[in-house]
Amino acid sequence: MKPEDFKHWRKQMGFTQAKAADVLGLSKATIENYDKGVRREDGREVIIPLTVALSCTAIAHNLKPWGEK
Repeated sequence: MKPEDFKHWRKQMGFTQAKAADVLGLSKATIENYDKGVRREDGREVIIPLTVALSCTAIAHNLKPWGEK
């Protein structure tokens, strides 16, 4: 998942950065980094983990965590 894909997902879901952080269990600073594609601390490129990309897909499809009904 590229930063522009992440930002598109977030906006498509109607999530603010704070809401995206809440539903993904991440910090708002991490969401800011994902949106920009670079770390605010040092300007290095951000790699969005596969686990986050898969979580975004699950949330978009309203899937529940494994084992929940």
